[in-house]
Amino acid sequence: MRELKVVIADDHPVVLLGLREVIQRDERFILAGEALSSSQLVEQLSLHQPALVITDFNMPGDEIYGDGLQLIEYLSEQFPAVKILVLTMVSNQLIISRLLEMGVAGVIAKSHIREEIGKALNALANDRTYNAPAVPATSVLSNVKVIDERFSTLSPREVEVLRLVVAGSSVGDIARQLERSVKTVSTQKVSAMRKLEVQSDHALITYCIKADLWNL
Repeated sequence: MRELKVVIADDHPVVLLGLREVIQRDERFILAGEALSSSQLVEQLSLHQPALVITDFNMPGDEIYGDGLQLIEYLSEQFPAVKILVLTMVSNQLIISRLLEMGVAGVIAKSHIREEIGKALNALANDRTYNAPAVPATSVLSNVKVIDERFSTLSPREVEVLRLVVAGSSVGDIARQLERSVKTVSTQKVSAMRKLEVQSDHALITYCIKADLWNL
């Protein structure tokens, strides 16, 4: 059986170590490269042209590749032959559904990675997608609510915060990444929600996805 080349990516060394051990124990796969960030991941994909990439959803991004939905969209467009298995702490079904609509080969919740990674690799080795039990593939794009021009009222800093919210970052994570206080980030998020006239994080993420926020 031909070994399938795999690149793994996660900014947490413990997760990366676990993935490395799983891949190296499975004779159907060969570990071609590892990455700790979006830029490193793109470099590894360009260098090795693997059959499969297993990547964290929320990694340190950069201005070119970003992370979250922006990164997955870039990988899907630039490396269409590569199957993408996404690991995520994000439980929002709209984000998970959007990932599936982008054509990823599967989505695994990090809280269930031990139980699901073997099943996912079995599916992918047999050229099938992996449908985790907890990931219903409900469509986001079938919702035809009109996206109005409210985003034009947001400040650049509010847009920056919302991009990170959609990527799965908490207010505390965003404060650390942007080197702002938690209070400042929280205020900017609340201000953005008020301008968009949304009352919950779920509604906020829905709005951002429909507005294709990472391309604004």
